[in-house]
Amino acid sequence: MLLIPSASVSAFATPAPRIRVTSDGASGTTSTSLQQEVGNILILDHLNINHEKGRHDLLKAFYFDFLNCAVDPRKEENIAKGTKTLWANIGAQQFHLPEGKPSAQVFDGLITLSYRNFDGLRKRYRDKSIRAVLDGTKFDMEEKNDELLVTDPWGSTFKIVISEDPEAELDPRGVQKGGPSEGLAMRDLTVYAPVGSNFAGIGRYYEQVLSAPLIECVDGSSCTISVGPRQTLTFTSHPGGPGASVSHDDLHDEGEIKGATRQFLSNYGPHISMYVADLRKCYNKAAALGLAYVNPRFKRRSYTLDEAVDECMFRLLDIVDPENVEAGPILKLEHEGEVS
Repeated sequence: MLLIPSASVSAFATPAPRIRVTSDGASGTTSTSLQQEVGNILILDHLNINHEKGRHDLLKAFYFDFLNCAVDPRKEENIAKGTKTLWANIGAQQFHLPEGKPSAQVFDGLITLSYRNFDGLRKRYRDKSIRAVLDGTKFDMEEKNDELLVTDPWGSTFKIVISEDPEAELDPRGVQKGGPSEGLAMRDLTVYAPVGSNFAGIGRYYEQVLSAPLIECVDGSSCTISVGPRQTLTFTSHPGGPGASVSHDDLHDEGEIKGATRQFLSNYGPHISMYVADLRKCYNKAAALGLAYVNPRFKRRSYTLDEAVDECMFRLLDIVDPENVEAGPILKLEHEGEVS
């Protein structure tokens, strides 16, 4: 991530006074700030999700023409090529959109984006030039309870909300490179989990391994974690009920990696990227629980703490309850932890 800092604000300044929300809804420190407690996770930087190979037309029509995300200049050359990865920016966050092999991924969850108003989205939903590209896909928009529920061309679901305080929601630490985006931020990423999952264990994973504050945990149904001053990561029971199939990984054995100190399966599922304040602390805690992961599909690989420090990143795959590691993964979701 490379943020363009706002005036007089460092890229990762310590947040102003904040409100701490507990599981019973009570607030801790009294403050007029909308900011929540921030721990070791400073920002959920991007969601990486594959698009359908050969369909840059759908990708551009949805992310850039309809959502009005900004084109990140670091991948802009691929627009002219009509192939490979594009990055779509919204405020300080991004979507990384590589080609599928060949199918698109459908994110099994809900992506919440905040906007100043719905006017532009309503207008563009009726735009004939955009509809000419997206009609015939799963693209749809429904206005419900002061929210817009939007389905992308392949079936991933977005919730668009109006910001109560747009200026406050703009990340004071800066924005991604490229032109301005109409959207303000990726406010929340909700990940669906099987009904009956150990949500308290998921909360402990983020608290104890990644040192991220738990905002709320409703045991048996959901938990919400702070991943920035005004950004959350939520895990909740799949709305499809007990019979719903849930998977956030796509693991493949691609053969032995020469020189690797340990062999891992490649994951082609979605992943989330987060910037952390203390990479060493995170890596050591994860490694002590046997959770450090290397994805052979990516060139940057960290098999040890020293390599993680050199690469400025590490990866995790298994979400476990630190107090019951023997029970195995509650969920598999690839995390990319980075430092700027």
